[in-house]
Amino acid sequence: MSLVGADNTQKGDQIETQATEEQLEEKLKEKMVAESEDVEIPDSLKPENIEKMLQEKSENQSVQKRRWRPLYTAAAAAACCVLIIGIAVVGNRSGQKQADLMSKKDVKTDHAGEAADTGKHTKDQAMPADIRIASAKDYDEIYQYIKAEKESQEAAARSYEGGQFDEKRSDDSAVSGESSEKAVMDAAAGSAESVKSDLNVADTGSSYSDTNIREEGVGEGDIVKTDGKHLFILNGQKIQIVDIQSKEMKALSTIRLDDDQYISELYVKDDRLIIVYTKSEYEEGDNEYNGIYKQYTSALTYDISNPEKPKDLGEITQSGNFYTMRQVGDYVYLFSNFYADVQAARKDTGAYIPEINGKILDSGNILLPPYARGNQYTVVSSFSLKDPDKKTDSKAVFGSAGLIYVSNDNIYVCEAYYDSKDSDVTQTCIRKVAYKDGKLEAVGQTRIDGTLNDSFSIDEYKGNLRLVTTVSSTGGGAFPIVIMDDVAKIGDMASKDSNTLYILDENLEELSRLEGLAKDEQVYSARFMGDTGYVVTYKQVDPLFSIDLSDPKKPEVLGELKIPGFSDYLHPYGDHLLLGIGMDVDETGTTTNGVKLSMFDSSDPEDVKEIQKYVMEDTYSTNVSYNYKAVLISTDKNLIGFSAYGKGQYYYLFSYDEKKGFECIFERELNGYSEGRGIYSGDTFYLIAGNTVESYTMDKFEKIDDIVL
Repeated sequence: MSLVGADNTQKGDQIETQATEEQLEEKLKEKMVAESEDVEIPDSLKPENIEKMLQEKSENQSVQKRRWRPLYTAAAAAACCVLIIGIAVVGNRSGQKQADLMSKKDVKTDHAGEAADTGKHTKDQAMPADIRIASAKDYDEIYQYIKAEKESQEAAARSYEGGQFDEKRSDDSAVSGESSEKAVMDAAAGSAESVKSDLNVADTGSSYSDTNIREEGVGEGDIVKTDGKHLFILNGQKIQIVDIQSKEMKALSTIRLDDDQYISELYVKDDRLIIVYTKSEYEEGDNEYNGIYKQYTSALTYDISNPEKPKDLGEITQSGNFYTMRQVGDYVYLFSNFYADVQAARKDTGAYIPEINGKILDSGNILLPPYARGNQYTVVSSFSLKDPDKKTDSKAVFGSAGLIYVSNDNIYVCEAYYDSKDSDVTQTCIRKVAYKDGKLEAVGQTRIDGTLNDSFSIDEYKGNLRLVTTVSSTGGGAFPIVIMDDVAKIGDMASKDSNTLYILDENLEELSRLEGLAKDEQVYSARFMGDTGYVVTYKQVDPLFSIDLSDPKKPEVLGELKIPGFSDYLHPYGDHLLLGIGMDVDETGTTTNGVKLSMFDSSDPEDVKEIQKYVMEDTYSTNVSYNYKAVLISTDKNLIGFSAYGKGQYYYLFSYDEKKGFECIFERELNGYSEGRGIYSGDTFYLIAGNTVESYTMDKFEKIDDIVL
């Protein structure tokens, strides 16, 4: 199997010109240092504030913030370019290549499309490869990876200490771009089609609505659930069960967790209720000064056959912060991100090895990364709903945390990877683990150019994996490196992004790729629907690409629709219709007019048309943009529901008619900071926000009842 990487075919030429390069580097450093003395950099863009800026970017998920990602990155680069350019240039040559740590073989060259111009690698080059996921032999091997991570962090810190370039930095420090937390930053929720149907399971005419899930047949938790007879509501540290079998709602029971147990979500199947929470525990060290806090994720299961008296059936606990959960058949799969303490001593295994139910995970169940260091784990445990206090199986994918996609048969952990010694472009490591009846088995791994926008951008279909990535230049260092005459040119510093679609077979061998999609733009959303893929990119206008995927070895762009604005959520809406939710932006790309609903006619994939649109003035974002579970979509009921933010927070319901277009049929202001959820059961619509529930008729949306919990 092939991974993306650079070969050494030009090594001879590099040796011959090494002396010249070194002279150029010295002159370049002198020039940059001299120019930097005359350039006043704003406080907000100084190196000491860059990490804070990145963190704020991670925490702010509004659409308006996301629109400026290219400029934002460029601005950060401007502040740091003078300080890191020497590191970047030297870093490109220093140290042994990561490729030398792995076996190599040529990649397939059956690629379609125009080659992107943003990276070292071309389709004719060889790539570093490690097709299997090796299990750790023992904890000593794991600790060597931890030590390598610690040494890398320390070397990088020395390089940047005091804002000065340190020529004595270790070759192993390898300026690898943004921190491993960037993988978590890129992890976001998304949605994709099932193989069997173009409609989500929550959109198939059931008598009651379910959570808008990622994959048909793969259940997910949420903050509100219903079984058609009851509402199960997450309200702070409580789960409250409400009877909705009559017009007058009735509170039946409350499950309260301890104050230090922070509930993330809940799940209901038949007579089982699962509550997922995170807690922290302080572990004493050798003396009173070196104790540490450990975080754990737990899945607590209740028997709710009698909803007035839920019965505790036990729990499963594992190390790390809660990431997500999935339910298939009789089994639940619990995911968490565990950060290893790189300062830990070898004997303190609990500080860098995850635990399951209080026991250190066996080294044979720890899957090693395809690179030489690591400090994070994606931990997954499975348990049966019939025996919820006993672990069925567990694995820990070691390296860095990343986006998780779960198909009907496989788990994919996709880790954003930044290392200028390995590649001039951003990359993604894909780790594949098969699952069935609670059992987990490592399959393989690979690496591709670019990073995933969210889980819209990855999909398994007929055994193949389809992905669309945005490929950005690393600039040979932590940020794109650009020599500026003055700070006013910051706006020109945005790296030239490109986008690539990959199709990999069941062994993660590359079948094909389609490169050069919408250069200088970024993927904002994607939707794979059987043999057709739809990709939205954005810079100033919204190109909606339709791509023929019927022949996985020869993907082909069928059409391209360009309209102002963008859609960052796509959802099929009946036959040959595709719903888009995003922002309306003027043709200059500088002024937002409000949240936009678009309906696209995809009956002819070569000529997709926007046949209707609705602009919500004075609104600037929706919860759909960062949480696909928050949207209610039912083609059977003709409902599109979500929360939007402007002068306040409101919950909206829309209907759609091919002639009349979109119509707002319900609008309600939400009080407080709770995220509103709309669900229905039978002919009644329920709006849940915090500790309040309101019920309405489905025909005229007249209020029936309300209850304060």
